[in-house]
Amino acid sequence: MKRKCIFAGTFDPVTKGHEALIGQCLQLFDEVVIAMMVNPQKQPYFTLEQRREMLKIAFGEKSALRVVEFSGTVAELLKQEDTPFYVRGIRNTVDFEYENANYFASKRLNADMVPIYLPCPQEFLHVSSSMVRSSLQFGTPISDYVSEGVEAYILRLQQSKN
Repeated sequence: MKRKCIFAGTFDPVTKGHEALIGQCLQLFDEVVIAMMVNPQKQPYFTLEQRREMLKIAFGEKSALRVVEFSGTVAELLKQEDTPFYVRGIRNTVDFEYENANYFASKRLNADMVPIYLPCPQEFLHVSSSMVRSSLQFGTPISDYVSEGVEAYILRLQQSKN
């Protein structure tokens, strides 16, 4: 039986931390569904198309990876994708508390849900998408937070805005 997991987020933008965790997922599962979650209450910095392109730059064409856009709950997505496995990256106790609260809420919607918490590699504990966005707003370097290819793409986008 093919083992599949969901790794969800806004990926606004995809960071080195995301890349490391998705790499771990590829070691554990036959298929990894990267779900770009759409939250109508959030205004992302990058468009869905730009985020999809950054994921493509970060991972290339891997048959074991599939990117989807989803605007419902993770519980619904797990049912739609016919898998119970929901992978979350954990940097610290704050992340753990947040993810655990979401898990208990989602478990009521999908009793089959199996959360898998993966610790973030130590060198990326300080990395977050919000840190990248903040750096972009202040014009500070982002190379510590995103891969070279993603950085080049973001800088091209920034230059085209000016």
